[in-house]
Amino acid sequence: MEKNTIELSLMEAEERELVEFILNAIPAEDKATLTADDVLLVLDLMDDYLEEQGLLREDPASGEMEYLDGEVDETEQLNYVLAGCREEGRSITGVQVQLIQDAELQYGIEQGYYEED
Repeated sequence: MEKNTIELSLMEAEERELVEFILNAIPAEDKATLTADDVLLVLDLMDDYLEEQGLLREDPASGEMEYLDGEVDETEQLNYVLAGCREEGRSITGVQVQLIQDAELQYGIEQGYYEED
């Protein structure tokens, strides 16, 4: 995917792998207008939402971000992400956000970060 080459080359290896996985998992018609930057924006906004809800925090000892157990209102999170995308001037759809979220979850399951219910 030509339009993502430069953006992907600047990312850390793990982040690049995640974004490539997500972009490859999204159907062609839905990713035609998406860039790696769009995927990163959605992922960042998802994390921002979790932080605001108290479900993501920095571990004071390690400095690493850690996800905490809790319920996520998926509709509220989607609306938060869409509003953030609009603020950034991106025309990402709800379907595209959902596809990114689904692909990120699948990546996490495959990497052992998440467990399937």
